[in-house]
Amino acid sequence: MSIKTPKLTVVGAGPGDEDLITLKAIKAIESANVILYDALINESLLKYASEATELIFVGKRKGCYAFQQEQINELIVSKAKEKGHVVRLKGGDPFIFGRGAEEIDYVRQFGLETFVVPGISSSVAVPAYQGIPLTKRGESESFWVITGTTKHHKLSMDVALAAKSTATVVILMGMGRLTEIVEIFSKEGKAETSVAIIQNGTREDENVGIGTIETIEGIAKEKQLANPAIIIIGDVVKERAVLSSIYSEVAQG
Repeated sequence: MSIKTPKLTVVGAGPGDEDLITLKAIKAIESANVILYDALINESLLKYASEATELIFVGKRKGCYAFQQEQINELIVSKAKEKGHVVRLKGGDPFIFGRGAEEIDYVRQFGLETFVVPGISSSVAVPAYQGIPLTKRGESESFWVITGTTKHHKLSMDVALAAKSTATVVILMGMGRLTEIVEIFSKEGKAETSVAIIQNGTREDENVGIGTIETIEGIAKEKQLANPAIIIIGDVVKERAVLSSIYSEVAQG
């Protein structure tokens, strides 16, 4: 029996819709001997794996950890040495708040070959599905993508910097800090700035709340919006109704 080369491929599974995965990602899943997958991936993607592939759930959500990050790192190495090709299947893009780079840095110490398959990030795909352009000529010249909660479990200081700009602001993992976010933007005189919160974006159970900095907390409570969700702040949110009507016409043929 030939010994399989131990290697790791970190794969981005996209934002949730099963169809929003790349051909390269599917090929990686098909060739895997072991797949370690997260809570935020669409589990229907596992159908591309071989029947002989070992599937291990290592998902993490707020307050619920199947494995700690250190355990995941060690598991990647041990499974790669035991079985060969390990695919680490992560939601969105693994290099956008996905800790993919940390996992690669760790396993390289043990001589594993490492590869990355980029994924479609929720930071751009989820607003697009709702017809929200993150940039628009004359309205938004740039956009920020910020984590709502740092490794120290505090709101990123970049939110305050972003609030001073004219850019569209996209905040991931920020629902637990919504009150703080609202306070920061309010202090910058942006109470009337449009806001969208999109939970389970691109999935069938997608839940959306649209308002302003002044009203969004009440809307989030009314619609029971919670993680996993992204927060989009900026006047480009106003474009949603126009584009959504176009998408509806296309869908209806």
